[in-house]
Amino acid sequence: MTKTFDDYMNDPDIIDEPMGLRITHAMRFKVRDETKGMTFEKRDAHTSEAVKRAFAVIGMTPKYTSPYAENA
Repeated sequence: MTKTFDDYMNDPDIIDEPMGLRITHAMRFKVRDETKGMTFEKRDAHTSEAVKRAFAVIGMTPKYTSPYAENA
């Protein structure tokens, strides 16, 4: 079963934290679970694609998403 963001927000380890810290920790836990077991190259590609999608949602195009990108 895939965890939702609410599942991460209600993690017993962070439930007593202030809301800003809970959100930060929940995002970190989610990324950790999504990239667990990936090689560096796969994790880098996954992160780059996530950044590109996030920029697309707000209507922007990044110049590059990795300092190692061919168009950097």
